[in-house]
Amino acid sequence: MNDITQDPAAGPRPQVWLSLPPEEIDGLPDTFDYVHWDGTGDFPADPAEAAFYVVPYMKGADAGALPLPHMTSVRVIQTLSAGVDHITPHLHHFAPGVRLCNARGVHEASTAELTLALVLASLRGIPRFVRGQDDEKWYGGFYPALADRRVLIVGYGAIGAAVEDRLVPFEVEVTRVARSARGSARGPVHALADLPALLPQADVVVLTTPLTEQTRGLAGRDFLAAMKDGALLVNVARGAVVDTGALLAETATGRLTAALDVTDPEPLPAGHPLWHAPGVLISPHVGGSTSAFLPRAQRLIRAQLARFASGEDLANVVQVTG
Repeated sequence: MNDITQDPAAGPRPQVWLSLPPEEIDGLPDTFDYVHWDGTGDFPADPAEAAFYVVPYMKGADAGALPLPHMTSVRVIQTLSAGVDHITPHLHHFAPGVRLCNARGVHEASTAELTLALVLASLRGIPRFVRGQDDEKWYGGFYPALADRRVLIVGYGAIGAAVEDRLVPFEVEVTRVARSARGSARGPVHALADLPALLPQADVVVLTTPLTEQTRGLAGRDFLAAMKDGALLVNVARGAVVDTGALLAETATGRLTAALDVTDPEPLPAGHPLWHAPGVLISPHVGGSTSAFLPRAQRLIRAQLARFASGEDLANVVQVTG
């Protein structure tokens, strides 16, 4: 709960920093004073007066964090990304009770779409066909299908579940893994500790896990060595979930292939060996940045601010400072 409700005569209205233009979000509560800052240029107001901060999206980790040390009155930090690893290192600045919320509900559809596209493109040889078209070469023959494959989803949260929803019509067998074992609407979810037994059975391994200290470098040498020969690794999580050096060693031999929407480092610099690693398909971290983003982000902001204004519990709270 929060104590935002106040007598108009008690002082200035609470200030909300929005990274989307407030005039483009219908139905915002009139309880607040809104300022727009998209992560570029000078601050539009004194950050110390901000009560609610919507972090700029796709402006880089450093840009979104710039005002945080000065936000001494902030009570809610709302990201527009599913991951919050770019914000959590800065939470030590704040007094107890500041709520960090993620963008659950915004990116599931887009990220799951791209995941399916990467899987199908990698298995069915689409990168080879595109290069063949450029060179006027006809690469006929047999290629792997997605049908009848075993797919392991590592990080079975909202995005992982959305990926499974889109995989099911392709006649695959899905195994789910999360931090700890539990049930789900589609079946059991295994714990991370079960990975050594599960990896050798999977034809496709999809990483959708958040980046935490537990998952940083999760797909390292031992993880990749446990994958079966010819398996495909798909990373739509965070680049640092995968050990890039270990992946390069496996793809260099042709034992594994990979499809990566995220890399470590990121953006991938010119000349990096991952660009030309055999069997590796790279997309430039575009899992969530589609036409589906804006209406869902606006809907989330509007709903969260309505809850904040009325003193209701916020959605998507992933951490509370204390």
